[in-house]
Amino acid sequence: MTDMVASQGLSHSRKMTIYIALLVGLFMGVLDAQIVATALPTIAADLGKLELFGWVGAAYLLATAAVTPFYGKLGDLFGRKRVFMVAIVLFVVGSLACGLAWSMESLIAARVLQGLGGGGLMTSAFGILADLFEPRERAKYQGMSSAVFTVASLVGPVAGGVISQTVGWEYIFLINLPIGIGVIAVLIWAMPNFDTGRKPSIDYPGGFLLAAAVTATVFWAEEALGGGYGGVMSYLLPAVVLAALTGFVMVERKADEPMVPLHLFANRSISLALIISVVSGVATLGMLNYFALFLQTVTGLPPALAGLLFLPSSIGSLIASIGSGYLVSRSGRYKVFPIASMALGAVVLIGFSMVHASTPLWVIGVLMFFFSTAIGLQMQTLMTAVQAAAPMRDVGAATGTITLARMIGASLGLAANGGLLTAALMRGQETISAATLAAMPGPMTDMTPAAIATLPSAAASEVVEVFTTAFGTVFYFGAALFAVGFVCALLLPNVKLEGRHKEPAGEKPSERTPATVPAGE
Repeated sequence: MTDMVASQGLSHSRKMTIYIALLVGLFMGVLDAQIVATALPTIAADLGKLELFGWVGAAYLLATAAVTPFYGKLGDLFGRKRVFMVAIVLFVVGSLACGLAWSMESLIAARVLQGLGGGGLMTSAFGILADLFEPRERAKYQGMSSAVFTVASLVGPVAGGVISQTVGWEYIFLINLPIGIGVIAVLIWAMPNFDTGRKPSIDYPGGFLLAAAVTATVFWAEEALGGGYGGVMSYLLPAVVLAALTGFVMVERKADEPMVPLHLFANRSISLALIISVVSGVATLGMLNYFALFLQTVTGLPPALAGLLFLPSSIGSLIASIGSGYLVSRSGRYKVFPIASMALGAVVLIGFSMVHASTPLWVIGVLMFFFSTAIGLQMQTLMTAVQAAAPMRDVGAATGTITLARMIGASLGLAANGGLLTAALMRGQETISAATLAAMPGPMTDMTPAAIATLPSAAASEVVEVFTTAFGTVFYFGAALFAVGFVCALLLPNVKLEGRHKEPAGEKPSERTPATVPAGE
């Protein structure tokens, strides 16, 4: 019996109990990808080894990206409850190890363990949602799930700074212990074990080749594209990616249970949704981390006030995610939301490129609101589209694939946007006056908001102008990516989600076809 079929016998209250537990697990997994950012200076001051600073975040990201494909497929084979429980146990144990770390090296190793669980929290949570709810009903609940994803991304940096400065950086990790144990207890009680009815046949070669390709891609994005490496590494890592992907395709063609069934990519809805997810990941999730720096350098806002401007972002994401989910649930149509998301994102980033030191705060707040609205309009609708287009037996693999696409997009975005900003700042440094150069304590890339505040007013204005122009380059790049996503969204098939899966005569439940019908039916 598949998880989907068996879950139909659960009461609504029991489904909602499972759903809330999943949201908490999802929130923890996403939060820990972001919460460490603002705590890193405190961690480095305590543990030393400043040169390993970047690896505390990169280790979690790399581990999460590497295991995401495994969790989706293992959920299809063994049942998603078992897989989710393994993921959250790994995450809790990794969190404990992070809190007890005695050196930067031990913290990085613990972050790898934590990431091995974190990848499963995100992938398995969305897979379980696909089991609990029918496609149109699912859109409504995935709206809240996507809102949790975005809010965790926004809250993470703020929470990391507050916790590390008040009770100690260790507690940004240790706080996961009671929450994670609570989620485990709830799921043990509320969620039954379902037999998938499939003989497990794990595609280890395919999984490891895909993990190698993803890890090399993320590593290249974090280190090479972002400026960490030059020379041979810039060419070697893409070659590793190409070789791993070539081997992966060859293995998947012959595997009995491929890690990512290649036939998924033949479906236009799935392939376009994956492209949009990568592109939007670069332009949205890869952009959010730079807004705080932008607000503090260009507008001169103090950190606390800049943080408050992220509140409209949370509200926009919540409204868009929940609202679009409700509308998809009512109508069964989702295509309009990615189209609107991509168009809105392009307009908002062009608006950000016009922000300067004297721009009213309410204008910035409106832009922040609509930027996260653009995120909320597409995240859950694309997940719904992919899960509805995939055969039920491959829902986990499809869910893992789109989660991975977003993660790769975010990683590429963090690196690409950082590289663009650095290059633009260095070009801008060549145009400033000799007097300003003499007043600066270091190169333009070292000019933090605090450093800018120490400059004479004329020099500070000149430096801020360089930052304004540099961020404009980043925003135009993001707007161009949104334009690409807009074209891909227009090409999505205009299908209507069924209220319930249709079972063709003689077909096994685990082999169902997608719960969609062509437009107009």
